[in-house]
Amino acid sequence: MPTKTAAAVLTGHGRPLDLSDVPLPGEVEPGAALVRITCTTLCGTDVHLWAGQMTFPGMLPMILGHEMVGEVVTAGEGTTDALGRPLAPGDRIGWSESTCGRCHGCAVLREPVACVNRGYGFMQRSDRPPYATGGLVEYCYVTPGAAKLLLPDDVKDTWAAMSGCAAKTVLRAVDRAGGIRAGSTVVVQGAGALGIFATAVARLSGAGTVVTVGGPDDRLAAARRFGADATVSVDLGKDERIARLRELTGERGADYVFDLAGAPTVAEEAVAVAAQRGTIAVVGTTGPGLAGVPLGTVMGKELTVVGSLNGDIADYHRAVGFFQTFADRMPWDDLFSEPVGLSGASASVESMSRLGQIKAVIDPRLP
Repeated sequence: MPTKTAAAVLTGHGRPLDLSDVPLPGEVEPGAALVRITCTTLCGTDVHLWAGQMTFPGMLPMILGHEMVGEVVTAGEGTTDALGRPLAPGDRIGWSESTCGRCHGCAVLREPVACVNRGYGFMQRSDRPPYATGGLVEYCYVTPGAAKLLLPDDVKDTWAAMSGCAAKTVLRAVDRAGGIRAGSTVVVQGAGALGIFATAVARLSGAGTVVTVGGPDDRLAAARRFGADATVSVDLGKDERIARLRELTGERGADYVFDLAGAPTVAEEAVAVAAQRGTIAVVGTTGPGLAGVPLGTVMGKELTVVGSLNGDIADYHRAVGFFQTFADRMPWDDLFSEPVGLSGASASVESMSRLGQIKAVIDPRLP
């Protein structure tokens, strides 16, 4: 069993990641596993953390990455996946964030996303045990509280990794919105990985019209490849965007609006274009900043507004199944950049911060 791992460590916001060795625990606890990473896909959250747009006291040094897949090197006594299947060396697994199982969110609400002790690998400092819990490592320590999942052979590493956050987040949001009715009109705010995936989900769910709002132009072109009937550029002014969306969604407006962008005006725009008794799902807005919401219009249209926070192991399982079911229906591989090794992780994060890539892929086995 290795005693240390190569890692790309965030030691300062907006700075290059530090390539260094990080210790590994001396033994693997019951319920835990040591995994050799085969694929980590970067998420917008990783970019926000790197840039310092999301931060908390004492978080550094830390290892980014929470969408990853790997092969079990060794598993602790009694370690199984979420469905009770024993894990053994060589098994390919993914995993969701750790939860405690004992707080009000876990035990009473039975909602793992409401766990007060919920933790991603990136919430663990890399200079304290168990050290290597983020994805930008060669070997990752998967804690006992992390919900693990044996992966089917016909789901690619990139698809399975993306299922760990971006895909499960979208599927949970659709579920929170009550599902997408066949023939309905859907507006997706945001043309990043979540927005493009949500566009595909809306199309595959039978939406009659799907409109994606975002930028830059290459991402809007990608949204069209993934099922958007029309796109609206964020380069337009707010009033122009609303007018264009009203034109595209017709007299009634949008039955569903999914906020996957988090920009300051998305709430106002969502309310403006939503249909009478439409549903708005707030998914991409982060941080404590205030957003202007015209509550009178919410009342007058009798809108349903729901929040949706990430996802849990059930959503992860559904996301993997979604890729299995619709493997040939969309050009999924267009979402992912060519893999690079840990030495290329800094450039990948920086590129994503400039919207240069939709989803960067890190394979620590590469040089």
